[in-house]
Amino acid sequence: MTYDEIKNLLSGISDAATKLEVVMDIGAQLSPVPDGATCNEITGCASRVEICRLKNHFYGTADSALVRGIVAIMIAMVDGKTNTEIKQLDLLGMFNALNLNLGAGRLNGVNSMIRFLQNL
Repeated sequence: MTYDEIKNLLSGISDAATKLEVVMDIGAQLSPVPDGATCNEITGCASRVEICRLKNHFYGTADSALVRGIVAIMIAMVDGKTNTEIKQLDLLGMFNALNLNLGAGRLNGVNSMIRFLQNL
């Protein structure tokens, strides 16, 4: 799914718990990491998270269903973009526009993923 598709899907849901269930469903659709991809473990996340890259395509893994969904959203925001294009994005603003009700621990992980992506 693209970021715009995710944003449109989530914008039609007002219930916070239902939104998080949809995020988990999005995470269940993550593509497997292909051979040859470079993977980096993201420090600062409560769960074990890896973001992987092969050329300008991103993949990811996480050991929690909700975090897999968050990783899928992050990947949708940057997939197909160059490092320069990623640096020009307001990733935090894009993520916040989804209006997800996440706790402080999850938000720390989101910020760690954003820092990683903006420093590629």
